[in-house]
Amino acid sequence: MKSKIIKRSEIKSLVRKLKGKGNKIVFTNGVFDIIHRGHVEYLTKAKLLGDILIVGLNTDNSVKKFKDQNRPVNKQRDRAIVLLALKPVDYVVFFNDERPDKLIEQVQPDILVKGSDYKLSEIAGAQFVKSYGGQVKRIRFIHGYSTSKILKQLLP
Repeated sequence: MKSKIIKRSEIKSLVRKLKGKGNKIVFTNGVFDIIHRGHVEYLTKAKLLGDILIVGLNTDNSVKKFKDQNRPVNKQRDRAIVLLALKPVDYVVFFNDERPDKLIEQVQPDILVKGSDYKLSEIAGAQFVKSYGGQVKRIRFIHGYSTSKILKQLLP
């Protein structure tokens, strides 16, 4: 699985090779801290949009900046390994920013995917992806599934 965790410095080259073979690249991003049914269905739907699904995964440091100091529960390498164990996920690449704009510019996906809880104007990289003819898709989440909700149930 280690070879499926791609360094930022290698992502552009990998995507070029994959696209050169005719693959349609789908990209999404997130924390994916405690994997639940909602994540699995979201990633499955994202993969159906193309051939290769690349997940931009927030580093532990970036999660602490916009969640809180107790998050993530699982360390970034552990989260990456769990994601890669899921059939839809082909590659994981870490990013240390709060938003994945720079990573999206490197990947230049054919399709950028986020959850339907985001407005199009809130999706990082959406305008960039549209500028070169890529698509931006929003996938509806299964109501009631979230890591925050799970944590609240565990730690009342």
